[in-house]
Amino acid sequence: MIRKIAVFGVVLSVVAAGCTKLDEKLDGQLSDQGSSGSINPASLLSGVYESIRGTFQDQAGVYALWEMTTDELIGPTRGGDWDDNGAWRVLHAHKFDADHVRVREVFAALGGVNFAATDLLRYSPSTQQAAEARMLRAFAQFMILDGWGQVPYRDPGESNLQPPRVRVGTEALDYIISELNAIINDLPNGPATKANKNAARVLLMKCYLNKGAYANREAPTFAAADMTQVITLADQVIGSGLYSFPAVYFHNFAPNNDAIGTENIWTQDNVGGSSAGNLRSRWESSMHYNQNPSGWNGFTTLSDFYNKFEAADKRRGINYPYSTPGAPPNPGGRVNVGFLRGQQYNLTTDAPLNDRTGAPLSFTDDVKIIEKGTNLEVTGIRAYKYPIDYQYNDNGNVDNDYVYFRLADVLLMKAEAILRGGTGGTDAGGYGTTAVALVNSVRQQVSRGASALASVTLDQLIDERGRELYLESWRRQDLIRFGKFLQPWQEKPSDDPKYLLFPVPNGQLAANPNLVQNPGY
Repeated sequence: MIRKIAVFGVVLSVVAAGCTKLDEKLDGQLSDQGSSGSINPASLLSGVYESIRGTFQDQAGVYALWEMTTDELIGPTRGGDWDDNGAWRVLHAHKFDADHVRVREVFAALGGVNFAATDLLRYSPSTQQAAEARMLRAFAQFMILDGWGQVPYRDPGESNLQPPRVRVGTEALDYIISELNAIINDLPNGPATKANKNAARVLLMKCYLNKGAYANREAPTFAAADMTQVITLADQVIGSGLYSFPAVYFHNFAPNNDAIGTENIWTQDNVGGSSAGNLRSRWESSMHYNQNPSGWNGFTTLSDFYNKFEAADKRRGINYPYSTPGAPPNPGGRVNVGFLRGQQYNLTTDAPLNDRTGAPLSFTDDVKIIEKGTNLEVTGIRAYKYPIDYQYNDNGNVDNDYVYFRLADVLLMKAEAILRGGTGGTDAGGYGTTAVALVNSVRQQVSRGASALASVTLDQLIDERGRELYLESWRRQDLIRFGKFLQPWQEKPSDDPKYLLFPVPNGQLAANPNLVQNPGY
């Protein structure tokens, strides 16, 4: 049985009849076929926001490339299930090539965001509308740079009959930084669902933190001046006083996280019944067919990653205290978000569940990239961190807003910048001025419940970023920056440095002679 995979197109919102007609060409290259009538920049901006929704939320988008290629996630083939021509196996094992479906579609989807935001700018948007579009474009370009090392671009109104020009490496990063600095004062202060000032600051932090990696991914270096910029920006975000830790870690990802996710700096609003980006795939891709709601019995974490957590660390999984409609009563107080390990239960009756063969549905630590045995339905610890939105009966709609940036990430980036030589930080928010104090300010929150560290090294910090930010699509970037991405882990040997970049899809190379295939492919 092959699981359904979302196909990513470029979503552009155009107003009424007679607007610009955009035809998709060659894996996301778009051609302008002329325009007539009036165009509403506000609606076009809504289209730009919409264009990033599925790209980040669906299991086959950014999540596939930035998580499945790491030690946090594996998509084993289970008999006939989840084979998909080996697409998930080769991502985890680092065997992907320039024709890989996920590499091809995610590059095109991010390019579509880049195009849509640029195209809006030629229709006389307001100052704030233009700033939001440029922020969304900067984010898409940052992700393209992070994945492929080269970023196609056009200026607003530039002829689509000519192939896009390309910025490479630090040139592309310098442009993104200049864009963010140019627009930051024109962005709104909020809400979190809009590209806002603090979201731009967090993206700038990621730019400065990864600058050395983009210059040399095999041996990143970190300039003290760049690290100081990270610290300064962190203090500005923290000092705004807009963010705080909620009582429960998973409130950040809950169906009503727009109200209770007090850490969240930038999110994508999902409104059940009208807009969603297949966020339900975050739980359905992991959960077994017989769990409620029915799952697809696919993705798992690895036991080595699970074992990085202390037993008392609530981030590892809890019985989530739902306040939204439709959630089962969970009379046994079973773990219902986080990592699911061991025997699973019906959350309405607390009766033990079985797999489809009638054997106990008890998730094991062991998982192989190809499962062939009678136990193939139970192998692997299942992981998801968005509490299920039960009120929509698992029909594809959710109210959980997707989280891009949040407070804990800012604190951990500040700690990393201090360890890498940055100076000048303040005790913004009362979280401390040393790396260990900042890390402990996260770990010791009542919502986490982890023990304090006596000191912190870079090796400890990459583990802490994993524990805090698992499955939020930052792991690949973090492992590369910390020099860990090529190391072996379960079901992946040591591998070729070429995998520090994704290959440029062959269709994109054919369409744009300004793109150059990355070394080794």
